[in-house]
Amino acid sequence: MNPWFLRDAPGFQITPELLPRPTEGIFDNLTMSAFEGTWLDFALRDCGINAFVVVGVATEVGIEPTARHGSDLGYIPVLVTDPCGAGNEEAAKRSIESLKFAGDTLVSDTETICTVLRQRSGLSRS
Repeated sequence: MNPWFLRDAPGFQITPELLPRPTEGIFDNLTMSAFEGTWLDFALRDCGINAFVVVGVATEVGIEPTARHGSDLGYIPVLVTDPCGAGNEEAAKRSIESLKFAGDTLVSDTETICTVLRQRSGLSRS
């Protein structure tokens, strides 16, 4: 097996605007679901988190399986659609529609989720 993203390759690097804070964890995800083979479930449960926001590169490959797996584990997945990418646009649209149909994933856009998060944290838009 030849991995697509070697750790030192330019495509593996996190863009500076999204670099994790020192208090944030990083894990390698080698499967379609971010929960499979990682410590994500343990970390969320240890922190008392019961919902998560999910965005990413491949809606139809990694995002949909992560949302479904998270739901199966008892979390409330929140999919923010507009910052998500896709390897196949039609497959990504089907994934989003399938998640909406199943009803166990909340679907939002960046503006709405940012507004909600600002209201919950008491921050105002400056």
